[in-house]
Amino acid sequence: MSVTQSTIEETVHIALREDVGDGDVTAVLIPADAVSLANVICREACVFCGMDWFEEVFRQIDDQVFIEWHVEDGDSIEAGETICSLSGASRSLLTGERTALNFAQTLSATATLASRYAKAVAGTNTVILDTRKTIPGLRAAQKYAVTCGGCQNHRMGLFDAILIKENHILAAGSIPTAIEDARFHNPGYPVEIEVESISQLEQSIAAGVDRILLDNFSTDQIREAVKLSNGRIPLEASGGITLENIREYAETGVDYISTGSLTKDIIAIDLSMRFSM
Repeated sequence: MSVTQSTIEETVHIALREDVGDGDVTAVLIPADAVSLANVICREACVFCGMDWFEEVFRQIDDQVFIEWHVEDGDSIEAGETICSLSGASRSLLTGERTALNFAQTLSATATLASRYAKAVAGTNTVILDTRKTIPGLRAAQKYAVTCGGCQNHRMGLFDAILIKENHILAAGSIPTAIEDARFHNPGYPVEIEVESISQLEQSIAAGVDRILLDNFSTDQIREAVKLSNGRIPLEASGGITLENIREYAETGVDYISTGSLTKDIIAIDLSMRFSM
C-alpha cells in the first residue's frame, strides 16, 4: 500500500497545528542562529515505520533541516540502533522533535505488532488483515504500517467496499435481499457479508457473495465452514482471535483472519532524539 503525498502533508499539518499552534514559545530560548546535530535512537527492538511522516514534519517546519536515514520502513532493528541523523537549526529540531517522534513511534508500533501476527501464521495459507479500528486521522498511515509489518489491508473505509453486517441484514429483511440490494445500488463494488451461523453461511454462498466473514466462529465451526465452501467463496474469520490463538485459527484452512488488534492494541515504540552538539 502507498499513501499519497497530499495525505501525508495534511496529516502532518494537523499534527503540527495541534502541537505548535501559534508558535513554539520554549524554542525562543535557543539562539536563532544556533545549529545542531541530533540522532534518533531506538530503545527497543521493532519493525521501523514512518519515514515519510517524520520527514514531512521537518519539511513543514524548516525545509533546511537535513535528515540522513540509517534504516528504511519495514526494517527490523535492534535496541540501541540509530534510526537517523539530523542537522539544522536548533530551534527547528526542537520544535519538530515531538511530532516527528509521535508519528514514528506509533507507526513502528503498528508495523511491529503486524509483524508478530504475520510470523504467528507463517507456513499457512492464511492472510492477516487489518480493520477500520484505527486511530482517528491515521487511517492511511496505520494501514501502510500494517503492510510494512507483513500483513494486508481490509477495506480502507465505508467508501471502497461493502460489508453487510447483522443490522444491514435486519434492515433489508434477509440475506439474499441485502446482497441483491448492495449489488443494485453499488454495482462493481466487492460485497462481503458477516454471518453468525452455518445456516447464514449457506444462504450467503447460495446468494453468490464475494467474501464471507465468519463472526466469532469456533475453530471447529470454521473447519466446517471451510469444508462447506470448498473453495467457492473466500472465507474470513474474525472475533475472539488473539496473537496467542491465531495459529490455531489459521490451521483451519480459512483464507483470511481480520483483527483490530493490529491498529488499536499498540504500545508506542520507545524512540528518543539526542543532540550531539
